[in-house]
Amino acid sequence: VLWALLYYPRLPETAAAFTEEAQNAAQIEYSFAGRLGHALEPLIAPLGFDWKMGIALVAAFAAREVFVSTLGIVYSVGSAEEDASQLIQAMQADARGDGTLVWTPIVAISLMVWFVFAMQCISTMAVVRRETGSWRWPLLQLGLMNALAYGACLLVYQVGSRLFAGGP
Repeated sequence: VLWALLYYPRLPETAAAFTEEAQNAAQIEYSFAGRLGHALEPLIAPLGFDWKMGIALVAAFAAREVFVSTLGIVYSVGSAEEDASQLIQAMQADARGDGTLVWTPIVAISLMVWFVFAMQCISTMAVVRRETGSWRWPLLQLGLMNALAYGACLLVYQVGSRLFAGGP
């Protein structure tokens, strides 16, 4: 499913003039997943996250482990599990439109806080649904745990970026 979301719709033929690397990056941004990531970006930007992280967070709902492999796909570095060095280099070089780095220590901490508090696993929701016989508890868990994660990340990123980097 993730592959299809990153593969479709295809870039128009005018993109064929790009280098292969630029074409891969443009395809990901043009895809359904890229569009979803951009739609989520205003919501997750206060946490220090960008659209690429948004795609990986959505994919990580299947299982937390999927986050890293999704970043490998989004950064077009191949298999992130086998050779993490390419992904690390791509993440270290990633910059926003204004030239500031996307991945800073405070962004990494904010992301770790997200994974500590957020309910990120659909299988956990399914088990809670089966055990309670209702969607009420799993949806309540999802809402409350993700709200807690959002608030904690917001606090960590906003305070941390001001204390350690002179502002977000």
